[in-house]
Amino acid sequence: MPKLSEYVKTAEAAEILGVAQNTLRKWAERGVIPMHRNPANGYRLFKRRDLDDFLKKTAKPVKPKA
Repeated sequence: MPKLSEYVKTAEAAEILGVAQNTLRKWAERGVIPMHRNPANGYRLFKRRDLDDFLKKTAKPVKPKA
């Protein structure tokens, strides 16, 4: 049984990723990032680990300007 502390709501997840909440919702609908629903209230929940994995996958090294 997963712990609720492993999940964050949309606002916090969007802040972690540095995107708008609407952007995160669209990504979740498209399956770009995994989303779960709280069975008690239907809120979108995002696993912290999924957010970290997404950031690692999408991060691109920045080349310094010469």
